[in-house]
Amino acid sequence: KQRTHGAARRSRPGHILPPPPAPPPPSHALHARLLRHRLAAAASSSLSPLRFVAAAMSSSSAAPGGGRKPNRLAAEHSPYLLQHAHNPVDWYPWGDEAFEKARKLDIPIFLSIGYSTCHWCHVMEVESFENEEVAKILNDWFVSIKVDREERPDVDKVYMTYVSALYGGGGWPLTVFLSPNLKPLMGGTYFPPDDKYGRPGFKTILRKVKEAWDTKRDALEKSGNVVIEQLRDALSAKANFQDVPNDVAVLYVDQCVEKLASSYDPKFGGFGSAPKFPRPVEDCIMLYKFRKHMEARQESEAQNIMKMVTHTLQCMARGGVHDHVGGGFHRYSVDECWHVPHFEKMLYDQGQIANVYLDTYVITGDEYYSSVARDILDYLRRDMIGEDGEIFSAEDADSAEYEGAPRKKEGSFYVWTSQEIEDTLGENAELFKNHYYVKSSGNCDLSGMSDPHNEFSGKNVLIERKPGSLMASKYGKSVDEYYGILGECRQKLFDVRSKRPRPHLDDKVLVHMLTAACF
Repeated sequence: KQRTHGAARRSRPGHILPPPPAPPPPSHALHARLLRHRLAAAASSSLSPLRFVAAAMSSSSAAPGGGRKPNRLAAEHSPYLLQHAHNPVDWYPWGDEAFEKARKLDIPIFLSIGYSTCHWCHVMEVESFENEEVAKILNDWFVSIKVDREERPDVDKVYMTYVSALYGGGGWPLTVFLSPNLKPLMGGTYFPPDDKYGRPGFKTILRKVKEAWDTKRDALEKSGNVVIEQLRDALSAKANFQDVPNDVAVLYVDQCVEKLASSYDPKFGGFGSAPKFPRPVEDCIMLYKFRKHMEARQESEAQNIMKMVTHTLQCMARGGVHDHVGGGFHRYSVDECWHVPHFEKMLYDQGQIANVYLDTYVITGDEYYSSVARDILDYLRRDMIGEDGEIFSAEDADSAEYEGAPRKKEGSFYVWTSQEIEDTLGENAELFKNHYYVKSSGNCDLSGMSDPHNEFSGKNVLIERKPGSLMASKYGKSVDEYYGILGECRQKLFDVRSKRPRPHLDDKVLVHMLTAACF
């Protein structure tokens, strides 16, 4: 069964040599043409294994497809592949049929890797894979393969390693051109369909790859082989690196802590600059070092580390990256102040974030941190667990603004107008708006990175900017009474929001995500 339920937002656009500036997003957030999927019963995919790894690395709301005949992906189980089942692109799933066709015709493979709740995957689908001109180029010159990175993490890892090593970064959708023997030739991530913003468009890329394959094939394959050899050497060295002496392990931890401390943002918390991802493993390393300092009775050093962790966790919980109405955390913040998020929610984030808040509660005894963890777990229990106890993978960022809307938009399920707040909360609207920085003009103005293209003009992403104790005093209420009012207001907004079209729910059940959520 496939349910439509979830939410998604902004993946970082990609690049090809050299990394160009990221283009502004389209004037409106594009929707994915989601199918009302019919998933076959519990059969597992029969996709072929990654036989090339040893050789290469060690040697919608609208009617789907506008009435088009479905392609091969309609027989797949993956929600992501099913989203592309009515594209005019002649997609193949990963497997022998596609490989044999590429070898027989001696033409390159176009490999596109993504996942069902990825915003920029949706954008590239609507801009390029639904485009008849682009589809004709792909169908005439390439064998096109679509892969769900969550269904085939092995495939994703190999080609993401290649793209990241070659261009210094990666992301999804992952775009890679392969020879018929599956060796990478060149790659990138998201490409707009046409040339703009000083970067080549997808159609230009396709023509250049075709030209290079026809006229400079040896050089093209040689450049890919050089990168593969370098990766193979690096992976071989890594594989031979086994037992780490204890003093070396301690040194590595100390270096990690030093690096994190040097990148700490004392104003908004977190380590590094925007976009800011909740990275619980970084907080866990810092908490580990805190304990070591305490064991060595180095209290000053320990408290310095704890301040970084607690300030980071407080800023995250107060920010828009935290869903104040429904619970849980979004994928990341596009700005430095944890305000405007990529609205997608991933299962593996929720479990790890809850754990670090609980670890901090155990150390500090401050129930604030346990309440945030409880908020996350309540969200999982309510929205992400199926009838048989299975825990689903993710919720999308995009959703329809209203039933029957022709397009989906990022964050529609989560954002509010000032008028909506007033209509819902009545006499408590002013208090709530002041607490969560709600404005008639919209509040996505805290950073130049929050909404550079005015996608959220007039919209508000809830964020707490002032301490509750200070706000309670302003309204002449006790802290408990003040927070009680806020809780009642959030419940009213939750009830209103529950009537909106929900984002798509990716109801795959993945072992590694279950592990991250449960442990």
